[in-house]
Amino acid sequence: MEEVKVPSPGESISEVDIASWSVADGDYVEIDDVIAEIDSDKATLELTATASGTISLKAAEGDVVEVGQIIAEIDTSAEAPAGSSAPKEEKKEEAVPAPKAEVTKASSAPEATSHAAGHPSPSAKKVMAENNISGSQISGTGKGGRITKQDVVNAMSAGIPAASTQGWGGSRDQSREKMSSLRRKVAERLVAVKNETAMLTTFNEVDMTEVMALRSRMKERFREHHNVNLGFMSFFTKAVTEALNHFPKVNGMIDGNEMVFHNYADIGIAVSSPKGLMVPVVRNAEQMSLAEIEADIKRLALKARDGKLSMDEMTGGTFTITNGGVFGSMMSTPIINPPQSAILGMHNIVERPMAINGEVKIRPIMYLALSYDHRIIDGKESVGFLVKVKEMIENPSKIIFGGKDPDEVLLGL
Repeated sequence: MEEVKVPSPGESISEVDIASWSVADGDYVEIDDVIAEIDSDKATLELTATASGTISLKAAEGDVVEVGQIIAEIDTSAEAPAGSSAPKEEKKEEAVPAPKAEVTKASSAPEATSHAAGHPSPSAKKVMAENNISGSQISGTGKGGRITKQDVVNAMSAGIPAASTQGWGGSRDQSREKMSSLRRKVAERLVAVKNETAMLTTFNEVDMTEVMALRSRMKERFREHHNVNLGFMSFFTKAVTEALNHFPKVNGMIDGNEMVFHNYADIGIAVSSPKGLMVPVVRNAEQMSLAEIEADIKRLALKARDGKLSMDEMTGGTFTITNGGVFGSMMSTPIINPPQSAILGMHNIVERPMAINGEVKIRPIMYLALSYDHRIIDGKESVGFLVKVKEMIENPSKIIFGGKDPDEVLLGL
């Protein structure tokens, strides 16, 4: 009998949540098969089988378990079922095709167990969530009545609507969902920031005309040459790194009675993921080109989407950028990502009437917000930093020259 124990996700972590089981009690698993996902207060990790055999689950989804605790046992003496050499995912998702007009449980399905009956597999759960389908609408044909992805597809083709057209509710039902350890930790950190820092927010607006024109003019050549799209985030990231060089306190943090300043810019980029907001870090962004920044952001965003980010990729940032504009936000006051001292909030781009040289013109405008810890950053530095970012975005060539005007650099001013 092989014991499956909770591995240590990292230093200072003593317990984790079982986010989901990828197998049902009594399933035959192959060595290195993914059998579960576990949530710590920093990341989601996959747990793999340490041996081949029949698995017996000792904990349920949502349980809080300690590092080193036995959560499953694998009977290594069990014989592999016929056809087990096929890939695990294909075997697990295989289902008896259902008729188009009616979705029925396969007569060959084994008697449902308390764990698997009506319980979706991870891939089925994702499709159900995307299409607003509940488990009560589907009969599972997997082992022990487990709902497979094919069951969901068959049910949708048989006429279950992907989303209601008659409103989102109508009942008086309630549901409760346990907070994951990651969400609990995020909540604790956000409250701590409000209670333990002197957080203020300063605002400015930036005319996006020049950056948008440059992007429109060069995006095709940029993609062909660098094999990555040219977005606004790389411009802002590079502008931020140059502004941090001029205002080093914005790139610093407080450690006890000391102020720590960094001679590098590790920029955290807030990205949305199925697990919530993640902040992977672009290391030494001050040394990167726009193409390198875009490529690294894409790499980290894909890993966040797939739940593959490591703790090393989410720790150690010196400054954070968050872009609420992709969701339509006009203005917000972002909360500092501790132990950092500042965060820049980007917002949506809206055409607004602007007074330019005595004339009213329509320009694409974005509001910027800089939240900062007033214990280390003074108002003059916070405002100056934001103005410097604004100047570089409105005149992108300044980014190349460290935030200075090209003529000033030429004249040595």
